[in-house]
Amino acid sequence: MSPEPLTIEGVKPEKYPQHIVVILDGNGRWAEQRHSPRIAGHRAGVETVRKVVQDCSRLKIQALTVFAFSSENWRRPEKEVGFLMDLFLTALNKEVNKLHENNIKIRFIGDTSAFNDKLQKRIGDSEYLTRNNTGLALNIAVNYGGQWDITQAMKKIAVQIENKELSSSEITAETISRNICLSDLPEPDLFIRTGGEQRISNFLIWQLAYTELYFTDLLWPDFNRDELFAAIKTFANRQRRFGQTSAQVETSVQLKQQEQ
Repeated sequence: MSPEPLTIEGVKPEKYPQHIVVILDGNGRWAEQRHSPRIAGHRAGVETVRKVVQDCSRLKIQALTVFAFSSENWRRPEKEVGFLMDLFLTALNKEVNKLHENNIKIRFIGDTSAFNDKLQKRIGDSEYLTRNNTGLALNIAVNYGGQWDITQAMKKIAVQIENKELSSSEITAETISRNICLSDLPEPDLFIRTGGEQRISNFLIWQLAYTELYFTDLLWPDFNRDELFAAIKTFANRQRRFGQTSAQVETSVQLKQQEQ
């Protein structure tokens, strides 16, 4: 059963971003501010993810991609990494059936081969169960890095050249885009990062070429519907020129309105 639709006052649905990407930053700091262990922040962060997924689904957003665990996060204390792996498995066991019931399609991007067999199997089972769903495309980046993504795309292209399916002169930006993660989805429209940092941290560095960036000081567990709506409103009010002038964009909008 599909969830009840949700709307944002003052923003037409056609102005919503169709692909939102999020760096979930600030779980540890949120816990430390409350004199709690960092793992408490990660637990709270999972609950925030659940709420944001629900809201994006109800807004009829096409895709949501969240940065859950980067390839650099292995450098964190061993105990924290171990807890994150356990939490990841627990969250999957708890949430996947609910996501499936709500027609949400789950995909994981990143090098999942680094995870233990139990977690890899749960990842595969989750993707298989939801593979035919047609609602929100929920992409979870785990052991992911933008440089890794581009590297694996180059390897795929190299194999095509070795097999004489492609020549080096035929390589274009579109060739790379076809071999990059999430190539079947619209390019990200809106990037959100919580926690006060203002950088993309090796996340989707190819895909974010023309994405609108939104930064908030809120720590991830405190991120709520009001802040999600604020980010979408900011996006809706921006003029996306893609290299054109403002006058060209405005003329194009006017022509589309006349056609309608």
